[in-house]
Amino acid sequence: MPLRRLAHLTLLVLALLTGLAGYYASQLRFNYNFNDFYPAGDPDLDYYQGYTQRFGNDNDYLLLGLEAPAGQTVFAPRFLAQVDSLTREARGLPHVLSVTSPTTLTNPVVEGFGFYNLPYLHPDVPASRAQDSTLIFRTPGLVGNVFSRDARAVALVFQLTPDLEKPPGDSLLASLRQGLARAGLPAERAHFAGRLVAQSVFVDRLQWELVVFMSLSVLLVTGLLWLTFRTWWGVLLPLVVVLGAILWGLGVMGACGISIDLMTALLPLMLFVVGMSDTIHIISRYVSELGYGAGKKDALRITIKESGFGSGLSALTTSIGFFTLMTSTIRPIHNFGLFTGIAVLLAFVLSFTLLPAMLVLLNKPALREPRKHGHDWDGVLGRLFSGVLRQRRLIYVVSALVLAASIGLSTRVRINSSLLDDLSKNDPVRQDFAFFDTHFAGVRPFELELKPVGNRTIYDPAVLREIEQIEGYLGHTYGLQFQASPATLVKATRKALHGGELAEYRLPADSTELKPLVAKLMLLRKKPEFRALALPDGSAGRLTGRMADVGSVRADELNRNLRHYLRTQLDTTVLRTRLTGSSNLIDKNNENLTLNMIQGMAIDIAMVTLIVLLLFRSVRMTLVVLVPNLLPILVVAGVMGLAGVNMKVSTSIIFTIAFGIAVDDTIHFISKLRLTLGHEPNIFKAVRRTYLLAGKAVIVTSLILVGGFCTLLFSSFDGTFYVGLLIGLTLLFGVVAELTLLPLLILGVYKKRGSKLAAAPDAVPERV
Repeated sequence: MPLRRLAHLTLLVLALLTGLAGYYASQLRFNYNFNDFYPAGDPDLDYYQGYTQRFGNDNDYLLLGLEAPAGQTVFAPRFLAQVDSLTREARGLPHVLSVTSPTTLTNPVVEGFGFYNLPYLHPDVPASRAQDSTLIFRTPGLVGNVFSRDARAVALVFQLTPDLEKPPGDSLLASLRQGLARAGLPAERAHFAGRLVAQSVFVDRLQWELVVFMSLSVLLVTGLLWLTFRTWWGVLLPLVVVLGAILWGLGVMGACGISIDLMTALLPLMLFVVGMSDTIHIISRYVSELGYGAGKKDALRITIKESGFGSGLSALTTSIGFFTLMTSTIRPIHNFGLFTGIAVLLAFVLSFTLLPAMLVLLNKPALREPRKHGHDWDGVLGRLFSGVLRQRRLIYVVSALVLAASIGLSTRVRINSSLLDDLSKNDPVRQDFAFFDTHFAGVRPFELELKPVGNRTIYDPAVLREIEQIEGYLGHTYGLQFQASPATLVKATRKALHGGELAEYRLPADSTELKPLVAKLMLLRKKPEFRALALPDGSAGRLTGRMADVGSVRADELNRNLRHYLRTQLDTTVLRTRLTGSSNLIDKNNENLTLNMIQGMAIDIAMVTLIVLLLFRSVRMTLVVLVPNLLPILVVAGVMGLAGVNMKVSTSIIFTIAFGIAVDDTIHFISKLRLTLGHEPNIFKAVRRTYLLAGKAVIVTSLILVGGFCTLLFSSFDGTFYVGLLIGLTLLFGVVAELTLLPLLILGVYKKRGSKLAAAPDAVPERV
């Protein structure tokens, strides 16, 4: 079949496949569920899901903090009137199940046959302000939950529809902001916190930033392609191939029924940057052949034959780097690794089908007048190669010093994360969350399930005493500043039955006193506020609360001490407990980060090692390849330790991705060396020729990769910022090692006479 007809047929088939991919890509929807970031398949997750069915989610709340006007306390009548107006409006909003507000709080009192709810606040009676404030600050559960410690702010606690998704959540937030304006409460004195806020902010910003990053990457890559090839098709064709690969990758996701989430949303940007490598290597080799005077068909034939092997191996190693992320127990990271790895392989397929077909159909493919003495890069790369040989001792010494320093600094890297540590400390949203840590109980949920042993119920006297003991530890030692449990229900009921006297807020002295209290509680057992703390049959209970966001390292320490306390001080023949909750699952993710990263890196290194062994059948060459690619990884780990960057979910993907990408240039280099050895047995000459042939593509692809990842430096998310910075640094250090350390190691290992490398059969002669 004539070559042009084959090219037309190829384009037709690819166009049909692209149309199909476009259809499935159009079916993609965004997944806003933060619960997907919990460790999939973990027994603690299964337990938590059962726990939420019994007691509800621990993060289905929204906090709204309102500061009193400057110079006033929260007991100012006008401020309380504004808060009350907002409270009444909020109660009628969709998805709001209940509102806890200072203006609607009541002190229940039972007298004779009457039941009364006495308000804590009497804003219309100025003379009662001192008495009201005294009662509030003496009543457990009010200060830190609804009233700030300094009486300068109040908090409204909204209980929301379970697992409220982003669109209705955004509508609710907008309605509340409008309600603030109608109530005359300035927006600058209002502070929102909760899962709903984080969900809205993260998704909106990420969507916007991805548009910005893609635009910047397109501009950057277009500029670098133009500077490199100086022709319209040298710019347009790589863009067409990579954009087609992105569409195919998204189409595969759509066909598999996978939604776009906070991780897979990075696939287009990641593939745009990474997928450009093969096209640049192909066009660079094609342009070189045209520069040497070869015709279009011969130049394309030589290019495909020589670049196909190396590009295939590099696509394989890059995809393996992403596939190793599938070891993560976090579903979004697992999906990101799987489908980005598939998309990288699809980019390779398009690079060797779509790109050659378009090159065949070009009418004027010649880039420049034919040259018989090489091309522009030969002189630059030749001088660079000579300089590397002259400074070999200095390069070895510097590399050893950098390696030693990096290993030392990398020991300072810690696994630690907080609820919003991907936002900078000066971010308004993070400051709003910090407002509740400073003035109220905090925003980090705490959950402990309580299970009576034997025939006891949660209202058994011995069980209640154990719960009270746990509450004491949590309040004084653990740092839980707000908590509620079945014991607080019993105490509150006892207080109500004794005229609302604070001195009566305690557990009954004996079973005789407890029995009528429990009888009254059982009448209210189906009310939501009671069901949230104890099951109707009393078979289990819940100790819930909030605390400051202390970070995962401190939380792990607190939880270890708590578990030790529960094992040693709790009477397990009376009550058994289990720590659970969304915060516990997030902490569990951090525990798995190191294991997942080590597993991913081990798989990546093992696969690259296997590839090089099969390619060269030489253990020495395998070590030569690994050293200049592991060195940048260690350097970046040292940079993290020096800069105090913590390992967390967002930064845990850096090392496996960076190694998989960085090893690409090495694969291209050694594959070209293998071809060169087919007609040049002298190792020195073969390395020099390979250096000149591969050097241009290595430099250009590295610049594009580094530049593409550096666009992430403009992100408002610290996690995204560090992904861009650290992967960019890895690739930058990698290309330096590639052009300095790699050729020296090859020549050093094989300098002895008789040392040979496996050569590729039927290698095409190189022209340098």
